[in-house]
Amino acid sequence: MTDHDRDGRAGAAKISARNVTKTYPTLDGSIVALEDFSLEVADGEFVCIVGPSGCGKSTFLRMLAGLEEISSGTIEIRPGAEPGKPLNSVVFQEYAIFPWKSVIDNVAFGLQMRGIGRKERNETARYWLDRVGLGKFADYYPHQISGGMKQRVSIIRALANDPEVLLMDEPLGALDAQTRVVLQEELLRIWEETRKTVVYITHSLDEAVLLGDRVILMSAQPGRRLATFDIDLARPRSIDAMNTPRFAEYRAGIWERLSSEVTRAMELQQ
Repeated sequence: MTDHDRDGRAGAAKISARNVTKTYPTLDGSIVALEDFSLEVADGEFVCIVGPSGCGKSTFLRMLAGLEEISSGTIEIRPGAEPGKPLNSVVFQEYAIFPWKSVIDNVAFGLQMRGIGRKERNETARYWLDRVGLGKFADYYPHQISGGMKQRVSIIRALANDPEVLLMDEPLGALDAQTRVVLQEELLRIWEETRKTVVYITHSLDEAVLLGDRVILMSAQPGRRLATFDIDLARPRSIDAMNTPRFAEYRAGIWERLSSEVTRAMELQQ
């Protein structure tokens, strides 16, 4: 097991965050949510970020997405060679799909916003729906499908838009355990085929080790980069990897570093 501060893999960095700090003004003064956080992610790398509640994981992801301003530091996402391709798409924990749109129209929404014609965007949407077993639900509406199906729609809506970077904020956190396992396997399969650059926020150590090339561990507030774990498990992976001694070793090593930060975070909230 490795635990160090080396960034990225072979190749130029797709994402480069340097000394990023985020402060929020309050009536009692400024609160530092994230402090001096740096991270590089290589093109095609799957990076998971874990840390105690309130450590700034989601704040960092929102800054990557351009949804939050940076107080200080820099974030750069290197664009690819194809003009017009979006830099990023975001998948949140909540089922962020439009209740008044059909499943297929939800999946095609990003393409519509890019000015892609109806025929092409519907073909793309149907392709992705078929890949995750939702083809026969294309004309359903969100209230007619399950929570797991809604989250599949959220994930493939992001992928259908073909972003440079996929940003995922606890996308499986609201699902039941069985549905979560199914979607973890689907994510592994889709990532193997697309090799998108992914930054993935999760509270689940099992999920982080299963999905990630690297696991970044953050400290309690203010969130700092505490440790990095390279996950040297063979790809392609499946849920069966969780039954191996190597997997258990990674999980135990991360928890050993994380447990004291979780305790500190709980004390800060009292």
